[in-house]
Amino acid sequence: MDTRRLVLFVIFSMSILMLWDAWQTKNAPPASTPIATVDGVPSADVPAASAIDTPVDTGYTLKSGQNIAVTTDLYNLNINTVGGDLRKLELRKHRANDSSANYLLLDDAAKPMLYVAQTGLIGQDLPTHNTVFTSESSSYQMQDGQDKLEVRLSAVSNGVTVYKVYTFHRNRYEIDVNYEIKNDSSVAITPVVYYQIVHDSESNQGSALMPTFTGGTYYTEATKFKKLAFADMVKEPLSLTSTDGWVGILQHYFVSAWIPKDGLARKFYTEKLSDNIYRIGTKSTLGTIAPGATLTVPARFYSGPQTKEDLTAAAPGLEYSVDYGWLTVIASPLFWLLSKIYSLVNNWGVAIILLTILIKAAFFKLSASGYRSMAQMRELAPRLQSMKEKFGDDRQKMQMAMMDLYKKEKINPMGGCFPILIQVPVFIALYWVLLGSVELRHAPFFGWIQDLSAIDPFYVLPILMGATMIIQTKLNPKPTDPMQAKIMTWMPVVFSVFFFFFPAGLVLYWLVNNVLSIAQQWYVNKMIHAEAVAKKQGHAKKSGEHH
Repeated sequence: MDTRRLVLFVIFSMSILMLWDAWQTKNAPPASTPIATVDGVPSADVPAASAIDTPVDTGYTLKSGQNIAVTTDLYNLNINTVGGDLRKLELRKHRANDSSANYLLLDDAAKPMLYVAQTGLIGQDLPTHNTVFTSESSSYQMQDGQDKLEVRLSAVSNGVTVYKVYTFHRNRYEIDVNYEIKNDSSVAITPVVYYQIVHDSESNQGSALMPTFTGGTYYTEATKFKKLAFADMVKEPLSLTSTDGWVGILQHYFVSAWIPKDGLARKFYTEKLSDNIYRIGTKSTLGTIAPGATLTVPARFYSGPQTKEDLTAAAPGLEYSVDYGWLTVIASPLFWLLSKIYSLVNNWGVAIILLTILIKAAFFKLSASGYRSMAQMRELAPRLQSMKEKFGDDRQKMQMAMMDLYKKEKINPMGGCFPILIQVPVFIALYWVLLGSVELRHAPFFGWIQDLSAIDPFYVLPILMGATMIIQTKLNPKPTDPMQAKIMTWMPVVFSVFFFFFPAGLVLYWLVNNVLSIAQQWYVNKMIHAEAVAKKQGHAKKSGEHH
């Protein structure tokens, strides 16, 4: 029993540590070389690493011109005439963390956040993200019944006219960003197109107790989904070639990604621009454009919530930005099932409760086996305590006597541990699902719980959670070792402290799971106790008949 208790304690303790660390885990990219820049623009060629100086922290200034206001069904955003950058982007269907205002995803304010999307062309003085574009209007709005909205910017240099065209689609977080390059000069040109996102390294880092990952991310069919911390952009700058894939910035619940034209050869890069300003991007050579010819270069920019349906439709691999870690194979089906339940009940809290019941039903027989073993150990507790008093500090004799007793009673002391071990991956996977699903952000349950992704404002659920853990401790067999007994007594208190800082949706799941476990464990304990009493009565009857 002591060994089983120790294993259980280690399992639950390690589970909490793993859950804490899950959102800080970073996938290190392959070693690479920096991208050369000229005036903040990626150069067309990438020289050898020895030919590149280490970036100097001399400060970073974002040039600014006139803002073009754009309103769609999903966005309020600003496009700046300098570079035609996306400088400010509000999500109209998502609220800010602590207010009713729209959620601000992109912003060029620098403090508290710098987060902008840029594109440009390299070669023959073509327009970069530092070039001033012109627009026919200073504001655009998607009208009712209008399925798409086009914003056209233009710049002319050395006889080459470049149109940068944004196309916004109703009910889609994908923005088409196309270049139309018209070469009216007398010479052929060979431009290079680049797409990049600039972000600071300090904002959106989560809280001390619930840290989240904010940093670079990229995907190719060869490398699959990768995350890249801002610090690693300096240690191992990204330099990767591919004919597919995307680059982006990932944060809790939201993601922005540049998705170049399918089949276009591209080179991914990262760079530190200032002491806390970084960029991640991709660039591609477009080939030769003869005099009098026009070339159209399509790309897409996804900027919005990490909703599975939208991510899957936008680009291959983008759905992995909802990162469930090494348990994705379990977590993804769990989220699919949770979504299906929600479609029936239209309440994420109710969906969590029903999913917990289904999971508990799936493990019912396995759990019953574990609880049966624990109940049998509970019935043996008085005899084990007597043995401890008899043998005192002689641990060897105590262990031998315990093994003889287990063998005689046909009890496996580890029988309660293995069923729990099998279920732990499912519990952790569901934890990640509930923690990472933007669908639960600002989703109400009932009463005082109006946001399942936030802490219970009155701590009712964590207190109830602590109470259920105390009840579970009472239902379990009491350890004979005084130290383990103290540990098991304090475990509910320690765990309750953790749950005070967990989102309400997570606490709701654990609370429902505990209530169901208590009901099942109480029933099994009662059944085993009845069997033990009947067995004792049977022995007493036989003994009386013998005498």
